[in-house]
Amino acid sequence: MEKLIELNTENISEEHICCAISDKKCSESYQAKKDWLRNEFKNGYVFRRIDERAKVFIEYGSAEKSWIPVTAPNYLNINCFWVSGKYKKNGYGKELLKTAFEDAKKQGKDGLLTVVGTKKFHFMSDTKWFLKQGFEEVEKISSGFSLLVKKINKNAENPIFNDSVKSGECPEKNGIVVYYSNRCPFSEFHVKNSLLETAEKRKLPLTIIKLETMEEAQSAPSPATIFSLFLNGKFVTTDLSACMDSRYDKVIEKALK
Repeated sequence: MEKLIELNTENISEEHICCAISDKKCSESYQAKKDWLRNEFKNGYVFRRIDERAKVFIEYGSAEKSWIPVTAPNYLNINCFWVSGKYKKNGYGKELLKTAFEDAKKQGKDGLLTVVGTKKFHFMSDTKWFLKQGFEEVEKISSGFSLLVKKINKNAENPIFNDSVKSGECPEKNGIVVYYSNRCPFSEFHVKNSLLETAEKRKLPLTIIKLETMEEAQSAPSPATIFSLFLNGKFVTTDLSACMDSRYDKVIEKALK
């Protein structure tokens, strides 16, 4: 097994962040993700990956300072978590998760939490895999999101979704409405470029809302603050490829089934 390394303010300029490594069109949004990480490192955020040019990594941090609409005092929240390609089924996922669990114990946390889909959602972790690792579902909402927890303190209160996500709707009810943040190096490019073209071709009204702060993210209408697309006020998908003209119709049709 290859060694794991942790990114920090000293090495992030030289080290890659796994996604969009060589995608030139996303170079600005790639840098925006690095800048986002730099700021979050000040809050104790962790980005740990394999020491290879690959998508094998985990991101997590204090739930109180997470960019998702949950209330979970004294938990660590797992954000992006990905093991891809030839590294699958070689123990990397379990090893990365173990490091987060050990960090939670060292910090005296009550446990780990993560947000997933009740069915497979793009840009979100594998629900079934987490359940096999001892996580339990403590809440699910109508838009298809589920809150999973692995407790250290069995008597701790369960985390909950914030009220902003309970309806599965956003305040804006006309056309396409997208919420996104710089938590992903692909988001900004595709929202500001691909989606603009896609909406214009279909003559669909488009509202883009960038989550600029932790407070905005914690009151967002979707737990998927990397990217969430609403149509006429109702949540539809986390699939960023919906931004693309060649994918929009298929993604939306599938999501609305």
